[in-house]
Amino acid sequence: MSRTVLITGGSGYFGTELATRALAQGDEVRTFDLNPPADGSGVEHVTGDVRDVDALRAACDGVDVVLHNVAQVPLAKDKDLFWSVNVLGTANVLIAARDAGVAKVVHTSTSAVFGIPESNPVDESSPCRPLEAYGRAKLEAEVLCRDAVAGGLDVSVVRPRTILGHGRLGIMAILFEFVAEGAPVYVLGSGDNRYQLVHADDLASACLLAGEREGPATYNIGASEFGTMRETLQALVDHAGTGSRVRSLPLAPARAAMKALGGVGLVPFAPYHWLLYGESLWFDTTKAQTELGWRPAHSNASMVVESYEWYLAHRHELAASKGSHHQSPTRLGALKVLRRLP
Repeated sequence: MSRTVLITGGSGYFGTELATRALAQGDEVRTFDLNPPADGSGVEHVTGDVRDVDALRAACDGVDVVLHNVAQVPLAKDKDLFWSVNVLGTANVLIAARDAGVAKVVHTSTSAVFGIPESNPVDESSPCRPLEAYGRAKLEAEVLCRDAVAGGLDVSVVRPRTILGHGRLGIMAILFEFVAEGAPVYVLGSGDNRYQLVHADDLASACLLAGEREGPATYNIGASEFGTMRETLQALVDHAGTGSRVRSLPLAPARAAMKALGGVGLVPFAPYHWLLYGESLWFDTTKAQTELGWRPAHSNASMVVESYEWYLAHRHELAASKGSHHQSPTRLGALKVLRRLP
């Protein structure tokens, strides 16, 4: 039976992927975003801001499922926006969904709520201890979801690892630019920290499956096939064949430099990046696989190769891109120096 799905943030990178997949499975799709979708074929669009609860109430009218994806990401570096969009915006979505009689809400959270875990793998019961403003705001949004469940609203939370896929740029564009030019790419310390990614298509599948399941739940989502950060980058440079090599930077000095330069805007790094890039964090996805019947189709290696090839094919048109943080390439800043190292 066809259902009507509202996707907040439906014009962003992941929202677009989610809308495409929902349409393909026969859902009626409505998107809610500040900007219209680049390709709105088959999609009803409502222009609005999640900080406007009345606009959200109108968008929720007649909706069966809300897939909530609006978020200010770490690159925004704006604590006020983290709070007003990620926390208060989520509160507004939950209020609007409740008032409209929506049957199900799926909230897309983040692995940043865990900070640096004491042990891996991380499951849904692992303690949440975010280390920076973005993670703290997303955890507060999860608390609001739990409060809404206590008030009778059916809300599930999906926590993805770092999202990748064709068209996913942002900070990843720096890596791809270095590799394309044959410049070295860097790990912190030995690079032996296990680092899990998730493909946008696999995440979209999990969100849609969670939207079909009655009852509140939380699911951690990531690739089944992954390895260390060094292994992931090595797979990319081996594929590219540009002469790029994986090199190590001393962990503590590199973190200090990223923090200092990021703090004054000379490099495009947020606290999330210098705190977690050199750390192990990987999910046990047993719960999602058991309860949702979800299976990831992509490995870390296949994701980075696919994303790199997409970047190469669109490299020369990206400079004019004005999409979201994840849809536009991040500027190199002072990292141009590293690109020139032998």
